[in-house]
Amino acid sequence: MTKPPGKLLPLVAALLCGAVLAQAATPSDHSVTSAAAPVTQTPSHGLQPGTSKRGEPSSTKQATQSTQSTQSTQSTQPAAKPAVAKPPADDWNLAAHGKVLYLTFDDGPQREWTPKVLQVLRKHKAQATFFVLGIQVAQYPELLAAERAAGHQVGNHTWDHKTLTLLPDAKVRQEIATGVKSKCLRPPTGATNAKIAAIAAAYRQRQVLWDVDTKDWEKPGAAHIEHAILAGARPGAIILMHDGGGNRSQTVAALDRALTKLTKLGYTYRALPC
Repeated sequence: MTKPPGKLLPLVAALLCGAVLAQAATPSDHSVTSAAAPVTQTPSHGLQPGTSKRGEPSSTKQATQSTQSTQSTQSTQPAAKPAVAKPPADDWNLAAHGKVLYLTFDDGPQREWTPKVLQVLRKHKAQATFFVLGIQVAQYPELLAAERAAGHQVGNHTWDHKTLTLLPDAKVRQEIATGVKSKCLRPPTGATNAKIAAIAAAYRQRQVLWDVDTKDWEKPGAAHIEHAILAGARPGAIILMHDGGGNRSQTVAALDRALTKLTKLGYTYRALPC
């Protein structure tokens, strides 16, 4: 074998060394060709970046927060109350409408006590029926207007509270005809008979008495009147009280306390279809 000239030995040696170094620098099949990702410091609360407190991705968290926000907004909206159908204007099947009471007040309007009764009714969102005297309406027409403006009904209690069963027919007709115009008549003291009913019907007025007499006209004390209202309460009951004819401070106090308790029991209060 021919030896390379002496001048070539250093060159050959250099080439061989370069080849070895190049081979060592070539990556193997198992090595990563991309640059390593930078290390991100883990937050101090122990959560990985881009996750929520429950380990869910940020996009999921945002969607959840959006849904929760919508639900929260919806939950703060007052729930729509189901519509309660009112009975027809001439529906006298009073017991068929659930826990409804029919509060009635006789002998007014009266300048001091009628406004106070109206105030209590407004406080409790209660509707009532006022059986008024014609002679009182002539004195205080503005109170009759206030009753109607507040959504209450007005019934006829005759002109000046005469006992109809003791009067001749002509006088009965006069008492009814000069009272306030209404579809309802309440005979004073509840005194009636078939003749009175027939005369009232001729004027297209229906006689309306009551189921519960609180006897507030006797002024037995507010506690007694309140007890009478509570004891007599039942669906469709007509309750008799007075806003005229004397001092009605006991009636006002008893009415306020009784309605507070009855409302908690689920009762509502409507006017009669007068």
